[in-house]
Amino acid sequence: MEYHNPVMLLETVDGLNIDPAGTYVDVTFGGGGHSREILRRLGPEGKLFAFDQDEDAQANAIDDSRFTLIPENFRFLKRFLRFHNVRQVDGILADLGVSSHQFDVAERGFSTRFDGALDMRMSKKNKLDAYRVVNEYDEAHLRRIFNDYGELRNAPVIARVIVEARTQVPIRNTEQLKSVVSRLFPAHKGNKFMAMIYQAIRIEVNQEMEALMEFLEQSLEILKPGGRLSVLSYHSLEDRLVKRFMKNGMFEGEPERDMFGNFSVPFRLVGKMAVPSDEEINTNSRARSAKLRVAEKI
Repeated sequence: MEYHNPVMLLETVDGLNIDPAGTYVDVTFGGGGHSREILRRLGPEGKLFAFDQDEDAQANAIDDSRFTLIPENFRFLKRFLRFHNVRQVDGILADLGVSSHQFDVAERGFSTRFDGALDMRMSKKNKLDAYRVVNEYDEAHLRRIFNDYGELRNAPVIARVIVEARTQVPIRNTEQLKSVVSRLFPAHKGNKFMAMIYQAIRIEVNQEMEALMEFLEQSLEILKPGGRLSVLSYHSLEDRLVKRFMKNGMFEGEPERDMFGNFSVPFRLVGKMAVPSDEEINTNSRARSAKLRVAEKI
């Protein structure tokens, strides 16, 4: 089974406008698909650093003198690049979300298709897992994550039902969780709503929104003027943060204006937001929600 089938592979790497002698970062290494394409375009002087917090991804490390794999969360981008004496880079690529491998391994607990432990950690070093979220968070906290991260209108009901069920017996696996909440949705919409519940729990477990914001802020510091940021996102929460940051250099509010009343922004948007072709979606269903945005540091 393929570890991960990268979405919009060529378009995402094209967005970096690669200089063969440049230094690049793939912050979501996974199966190494994007990294191999970047290395194919680099010359002998080029360098590629990759990040991945998932221990399973280490087995895919590429044997190439130009390549370094850093087994850490991309929220520590600046720290670990400095450890390798890298202060600025020519381009950064991010393919956000969950890899095909993580979805396809039942015991990781990411997929609604399998029964597995309530885990959902992208790194086994993470102390917080889905079991703790489901069984230990109070009702108000559960309500917030289902509302904010799952964008579920009936978040209060979902939270209350989970809290009531776990007083009888701990919810230990994904099938138990499904049986607890499945009666809240019409049968024909069950898969869609379960995916939204899983998404909310997974984002909380891995602190994905906080990590993404920290990464984006650091990317601005680390990119050289003229350096490119190429980001694939898969749901509206991620895409909203990426869009706002590329447009304004911040997540909330408006940037400062110069003396002529023009906004002072750190990026120039490169092209329009792109989506996969129908052909790619037909061959890789996980591509259907992908959005690609590219920006160049001014």
